[in-house]
Amino acid sequence: MNIIDFHCDALLKLWEAKGVLRFADAKELETNKLRLQQGKVKVQCFAIFIEPDIKAEQKFQCVLEQIDYFYQEVLGKNPEMKHIKNWADFDQLKPGEIGAMLTLEGVDAIGNDLTKLRILYQLGVRSVGLTWNNANLAADGAGEPRGGGLTLFGKEIVKLNNEFQVLTDVSHLSERAFWDVMELAKYPIASHSNSRALCDHPRNLFDAQATAMFEKGGMIHVVYCPPFVKKDGKASVSDIVRHIDRFCSLGGVKQIGLGSDFDGISTYVAGLEDSSKSQNLINELLKNFKEEEVKGFAYKNFLNHRPKAVSLEG
Repeated sequence: MNIIDFHCDALLKLWEAKGVLRFADAKELETNKLRLQQGKVKVQCFAIFIEPDIKAEQKFQCVLEQIDYFYQEVLGKNPEMKHIKNWADFDQLKPGEIGAMLTLEGVDAIGNDLTKLRILYQLGVRSVGLTWNNANLAADGAGEPRGGGLTLFGKEIVKLNNEFQVLTDVSHLSERAFWDVMELAKYPIASHSNSRALCDHPRNLFDAQATAMFEKGGMIHVVYCPPFVKKDGKASVSDIVRHIDRFCSLGGVKQIGLGSDFDGISTYVAGLEDSSKSQNLINELLKNFKEEEVKGFAYKNFLNHRPKAVSLEG
């Protein structure tokens, strides 16, 4: 069964390796091309993430370097990888091709300059998370004790996302910032979050948050990071199924997707150690849900809830 995986950190690993790793088959990459093919991942979203300790004046350059690895190493050397720049591009993928879409995890790198964000849109970024776990000029993240909401600048970013039909990702936001986004965003998404009712971690979503996402037409993509799946961090594939079931009980059966966080995690759900194992989750889901529902979780739900397909030029 084809899969759309909404979050991985392969670009960070490629950037840190400074050209040593081959996207095609580097064993260090949990989402290399070979493993995506083996796991039947039809679309992989590639996050651009800059570590908080990078000096502020260097961060945008680091973003551009990660995007360069995306163009040169991921797309340039692998003809099967096809760049998804517009929402209609999902429908153009042929058998054997894998879609690749850029996302931004935290807007630290743009400082207070919306011109830089528009440039990133033009380079192909189609989903923007305002923060990682820290606070920045846009909002407080899930790890900021202050727990503040969106700043005026953060609200401008959400409005710009709306204008360009770019998704606003809530996965790393503080709870207050989440609710601020819900007031403004036309296209909210949680790219990699689980149920806080089942695993009480600041990165997960309370039932009220999940319900609000579903009511607004947003998608929640469950994540394979063990500390977000189970409190003791010893998680099985069936534990991920429990999170999906919880979201279904809140009315989200047609608004649940997958967001592995491969290449951004250091421990693994047993049986989901890299993209090649992705069908293990599908097989477990088929034991618990109807086939059509599982197809929804795997890829159809997102296709049905993506923004109306238009090009930036038109």
